[in-house]
Amino acid sequence: MTERFMTAAPETTQVLPARLEPDAIGAAQDTIIGMANSAPTVAIGLSLAGLAAAAAYGSGPVIILCGIPMLVIANAYRRLNLWSANCGASFEWVGRAIDPYLGFLTGWLMIAASLIAAVAGVVVLAPSVLAIFGGSALSTWPNIFISTAVIVVLLVIAVAGIRLTARTQVAMGVIEYVILIGFSIWGLVFALGHHHGSFPITRDWFNLGGIGGQGSLASGLLIAVFMLAGWDATVYVNEEVKHRRHNPGKAAVIAVALLIAIYTFSQVGLQGVVSPAKLQANSSSVLVYVAQALGGGPAAKVMALALALSVIASTGVSIVILARMIYGMASHRVLPSILGNVSPRFATPAIASVVVGVVLVAVTWIYLLSGSIANAFTQLIDVTGVLYASFYILTAFSAIVYYRRRIFSNAWDAVLVGILPLAAAGFLVWIVIRSWQNAPGSQRWSLFGIVMAGVALMLVARYILRSPFFRIPRESAPR
Repeated sequence: MTERFMTAAPETTQVLPARLEPDAIGAAQDTIIGMANSAPTVAIGLSLAGLAAAAAYGSGPVIILCGIPMLVIANAYRRLNLWSANCGASFEWVGRAIDPYLGFLTGWLMIAASLIAAVAGVVVLAPSVLAIFGGSALSTWPNIFISTAVIVVLLVIAVAGIRLTARTQVAMGVIEYVILIGFSIWGLVFALGHHHGSFPITRDWFNLGGIGGQGSLASGLLIAVFMLAGWDATVYVNEEVKHRRHNPGKAAVIAVALLIAIYTFSQVGLQGVVSPAKLQANSSSVLVYVAQALGGGPAAKVMALALALSVIASTGVSIVILARMIYGMASHRVLPSILGNVSPRFATPAIASVVVGVVLVAVTWIYLLSGSIANAFTQLIDVTGVLYASFYILTAFSAIVYYRRRIFSNAWDAVLVGILPLAAAGFLVWIVIRSWQNAPGSQRWSLFGIVMAGVALMLVARYILRSPFFRIPRESAPR
């Protein structure tokens, strides 16, 4: 963005708007931020029973099968970040490489998916916190109080600076991953020793033949997309990362690889502790239930701590990256320009951060106070995987289009720039199509509504805000 500078006039000093703090965090911290946004423990808790039901013995390979194209797409993000390292990320890449209107819709899908995922995490926060102390239920207002208090604290941290955010994420991440991996090892040893439940650990765990038909495979893969989604947070803070063009993309690839390993191991380690019927019966608190089966009440409290930390960490990152998405789009005036202001004191998009925090609190309150709204929002949560898959597809295509002149230059670029991103995008397209075919009407209408809201906002940006973004020329890399 812009820099502070001195004018040539001897007695005149002009100060341009403040910018985000460069070189504030390293690649390792950025990797933790990307992983935290995926909320690994929460993702496993939400998907353990569903993935077991959809994929049975194929749970492990389903994660790997989805993870491979996700790695390819992460590499596409890496290459695109080498071209343009800015907070707008996919919004700007798609807009400049393919079409600005499509770029705006990509940015809108990013914001919608991240906001829905954040609210989904917040509404389960209070029960997770209560479970640490042995509680089982909360009335509405204590739930609201805890959720609001956590959002406010995380908002203060987000506004205070990316350095504080990164340190907080590292501290919470270390505790969360130690607990999650520790319980996964414990569960694996338990299952191997006792052959407990109806899922004894055998070679069949890694056999795709355990998945019944394309419908089940697509359902399992969509769950895996939901589990892996969020790693792209590494590129939304790229303006604040050391070696901003290189490290955020590398962090994205590393984050995906680590998430694949953690998810596969945890799925295998925890799924065999109890029977599938018990997993389904306790799907709302499945990880706490599995921990209870392994080590009783104390173990359940430790797992609840991991869940709470996972939600808090993910929500904190969501506030940070949503603010930077909005900041990046506002810098092109597709959103009100005031949202592109940066605090001179904290070097953060403070106004955008506050707006995100207020929206999170408001939606959380509405969700918890209205049963009808809660039911409707549940439908939105169910389509989050489709939203993430959609803008990953668009970003992969933007990498192909931008680097198209290199595809035919040599065999290496033909594979890395052309064939693999196209195959990965096609794979996700198949998942989206199959999921759309299998989705109930309410989910289809939810997706349609989100897209139409994006179209309406795009028209406002184009004709009312008169953003110059819609007139930018297409760009491509040299040979």
